[in-house]
Amino acid sequence: QFVDIKANGPSSIGSDLCLHGFSHVYGLPEHADGLQLRDTRDGEPYRLYNLDVFAYDLYSRLGLYGSVPLLVAHKPDRTLGVFWLNSSETFVNYGSLTEYGYNVLKRRRVEPQTDVHWLSESGVIDCVVLLGPSPQQLFTQYAQLTGYQALPPLFALGYHQCRWNYDDEADVKAVDAGFDRHGIPYDVIWLDIEHTDGKRYFTWDAALFPEPAGLQRHLEEKKRKLVVISDPHIKVDPDWSLYCEARDGRHFVKNRQGQIYQGSCWPGESSYLDFSSSDTRAWYSRCFGLDKYKGSTPSLFVWNDMNEPSVFDGPEQTMPKDAVHYGGWEHRELHNLYGFYQHMATVEGLITRSGGLERPFVLSRSFFAGSQRLGAIWTGDNVASWEYLRISIPMLLSLSVAGIAFCGADVGGFVQDPEPELLVRWYQAGALQPFFRGHSAKETKRREPWLFGEEVTAVIRTVIQQRYCLLPYWYTVFHQAHTSGLPPLRPLWVEFPREQSTFTVDNQYMIGGALLACPVTEAGVQEVRVLIPESGEVWYDVHSAKAYNGGKTLSLPVTLDTVSVCLDSHSNGYFMSKYIMEETFIFIGVFSVLVSHCQTYPHIAVE
Repeated sequence: QFVDIKANGPSSIGSDLCLHGFSHVYGLPEHADGLQLRDTRDGEPYRLYNLDVFAYDLYSRLGLYGSVPLLVAHKPDRTLGVFWLNSSETFVNYGSLTEYGYNVLKRRRVEPQTDVHWLSESGVIDCVVLLGPSPQQLFTQYAQLTGYQALPPLFALGYHQCRWNYDDEADVKAVDAGFDRHGIPYDVIWLDIEHTDGKRYFTWDAALFPEPAGLQRHLEEKKRKLVVISDPHIKVDPDWSLYCEARDGRHFVKNRQGQIYQGSCWPGESSYLDFSSSDTRAWYSRCFGLDKYKGSTPSLFVWNDMNEPSVFDGPEQTMPKDAVHYGGWEHRELHNLYGFYQHMATVEGLITRSGGLERPFVLSRSFFAGSQRLGAIWTGDNVASWEYLRISIPMLLSLSVAGIAFCGADVGGFVQDPEPELLVRWYQAGALQPFFRGHSAKETKRREPWLFGEEVTAVIRTVIQQRYCLLPYWYTVFHQAHTSGLPPLRPLWVEFPREQSTFTVDNQYMIGGALLACPVTEAGVQEVRVLIPESGEVWYDVHSAKAYNGGKTLSLPVTLDTVSVCLDSHSNGYFMSKYIMEETFIFIGVFSVLVSHCQTYPHIAVE
């Protein structure tokens, strides 16, 4: 039992807004729900409270790993946003009070009206209304307010291979060699907590990883990177120098009695770094220095996990709200910012490590508004099922609408074992999403792409090769996000704002302004129905170059090696690589890098 002691007494703030003329509302990630927000008058409100939720429920309004208090409303002639800047626990009630029609008594037309009620446990009212009026202008306004998407290093847009956990250096090298042996390109391999010495971060298990720097050099010879995990909890161990440094430097969160707060996580009894302190962030950043982090090299990058923060024996498996941060601030005031601050400190550490010469790559599970300027996030501990594959698409679209553009879902599902057809379909979907990583829990069977028979291996090989052929396009749309705030993944209504048929679609989407994607998310299907917007325009199938007139819904045949992608009419039917070469302004800048990938993976052709 946990008793929340409210030192300053109970407090809450709220505000009601009425959005006249709007009936389609989006945003408020992170929830395992559809893209369009559902009326909450008959159920629970949307909750924004960062929590570690293993195998989360689907179609739930409960909070998950991150929070962005941005609500976006759209109608044919206007897009607007409401940004509620508050990092305490927040509830959002939303209801559309009427539909288009006539008020019979007053003999006048009644337009839609959406009422939104914000309620936060503490803090101040800091609310900004973004007026658009176009979707593109709204995204720019929000980016000007909270930050633009960081431009990822090119390797981060390739394929990532992860598992909890690869056993040792020989295992990592064997998996690395397996990709070469089967002709499958990849850029990054990951290590989870088992690589450390007793789950002490910034260390290596000397028996399993005796030469970590040599392992990184082995990968770097093929232009590949290693990512390791670094969580916010620090094992309570008076014989460990890093723990003692943090303790003596007053870098830990305290309990309400003024003692160092302790909770249980992977290492057992742990203390939690207080990233709200700039001194603590600076100290943590220095921990990534090559002189400090023994066994690390410039080709090592970082994964921040469990940073909601996750506390196994805490209330709702997180930190008590009456824990105390730097400056006397209670945890309740800044709970949703905790992971954001760790992400910030890690990014700064990698930038400093390179002398400011290289862009970092850092993945974080917890996030808040502005996390886009730091790096990537993913949707957490999903399940190997068709339902979780389907829900990943609206989840990523919701994140994209709220500015978190570099996002992805664990390919294949983190928990349980996918059947081969599901794994193939998930690779096809993941290759058409910004962050592309295969990942699985330690209880699952191994699932490197070549373990399911030659047919599955061939399909996955082709999918990943296609991802690499599109790298210049992905890099270009990320540059657009970096400079304009326009996300790479876009709901159809962003590109076709006046077409009301697109307003509720969340099983297909645009990648930039040129590609329409509709991943297959059902078992055993032989055709998919795809909405092709824009009557009068001509769309082209990327693979067959077959032309289709817009403004209709098509039934397209699919086989196991098919994913439905159509090309926008602006390309005039050219193959995608030709489209990129003629139409995008950043292709030349990355062409030599793409060629180097093709030299590493000679089966990739460049036109």
